[in-house]
Amino acid sequence: MSTNRPDAIIDMNNLTRQFTRYRKDGHRWRRRRETLTAVDGMSCRIDRGTAVGYIGANGAGKSTTIKMLTGILVPTAGTVRTCGLDPVRQRRELAGRIGVVFGQRSQLWWDLPLHESFSILAAIHRLEPDVARKRTHELVEQLEMADTLATPVRQLSLGQRMRAEVAAALLHSPELVILDEPTIGLDVLSKQRLREFLRAERADRGTTLLLTTHDMGDIERLCGRVLVVDHGRLVYDGSLAGLGRPSALSGSWWSTWPSRHRTSTTCPRPACWPVRATGCDNGWPSIRSRPRPHSYSPPSRTGPRYATCRSKNPRSKT
Repeated sequence: MSTNRPDAIIDMNNLTRQFTRYRKDGHRWRRRRETLTAVDGMSCRIDRGTAVGYIGANGAGKSTTIKMLTGILVPTAGTVRTCGLDPVRQRRELAGRIGVVFGQRSQLWWDLPLHESFSILAAIHRLEPDVARKRTHELVEQLEMADTLATPVRQLSLGQRMRAEVAAALLHSPELVILDEPTIGLDVLSKQRLREFLRAERADRGTTLLLTTHDMGDIERLCGRVLVVDHGRLVYDGSLAGLGRPSALSGSWWSTWPSRHRTSTTCPRPACWPVRATGCDNGWPSIRSRPRPHSYSPPSRTGPRYATCRSKNPRSKT
């Protein structure tokens, strides 16, 4: 059982979250109630100053777990402590000690210049003007954003906006940084710059990093520990090298993955993903989407069926 220790920045004990949904039951006015368990009895502890990768298939429960860690969702059962606080009851105090980046959400003001968004966030976190100015200058210099400070956020490219999102999450120097797919849609150079910055930030300030991504390159370069979740359950907790052992994820979707890919450098992929392996590229299984459906070709306008129509139409060519 997980215990609340002072060196644990995240402490989950039998954490569970369920959702209720209604579906039609074959009758016009009747609906059937179903209970969906997104997170099922998860117990885990993450120590301060560590970098942890949190991976799994789409719908496995990763984003739901993050929302409970940050106080957005209330757990159905179990307990969770983030930075030693109750995320729901002490959500306002917790917001000043964590930074969160959602790859498909923005905490910047769309129509304002970037530097004004930083000023508003500094005021929200009640930073002293000198401290806010110094921290903003440091982030702008390290993330190479000097040329975009006067540009409205809506005019930034995806790579520029993601760097600005990371800077906004780190503006108040949080103890814990949670990144939910921060490199989605970024090019190779933008990914590399962001990875280098996160490594330097963790080395200089001892920031704890929780990274959720489908890009195994992020996990390999940033994280020393990997958590794998499958259907809401924690199925693996260990190093990235140990993830390739066949016994690491026995009884889960790992057993359905072809044995030729089960090496210490192989990226596991759930069988429920709509892809199939076609070989290995740089040690990781390369994938190919399912074949596209055959394109529609209209029927031929030839034959005796159309002969009468052509003869009656004066414009038709013989």
